[in-house]
Amino acid sequence: MTLDEFNAACGALQAAELTHPFGPETFIWKVGGKMFAGGSQPAGQGFAKVSFKVPDDTFEILTQEDGVIPAPYMARAKWIQVATADGMANDAIADYLAFSHKTYAAKLTRAKRAELGLD
Repeated sequence: MTLDEFNAACGALQAAELTHPFGPETFIWKVGGKMFAGGSQPAGQGFAKVSFKVPDDTFEILTQEDGVIPAPYMARAKWIQVATADGMANDAIADYLAFSHKTYAAKLTRAKRAELGLD
């Protein structure tokens, strides 16, 4: 998945917001202020390393695959990093992004979810 495809998949999720808190090479996607995906693409590198939350019961299975590793700093929360261009199929990444978005959107207050149109 290219960076443009990743950003399009994240941007298609309701109330998703793109931020660049550490400069243009890093990107963090949030819903209601809660991070649900992110990654980095150093200048000149064609592939972006992307990270997101996955279901707890599939974390161990996914991190056994080539090109998928526990996400640095976020593995304890069951986040993975797709570290190579062919680490995971695009449709699987899109499905996990939707899962991560839904997981963090559910942690928002009822009022915040209503404000964002998530209820």
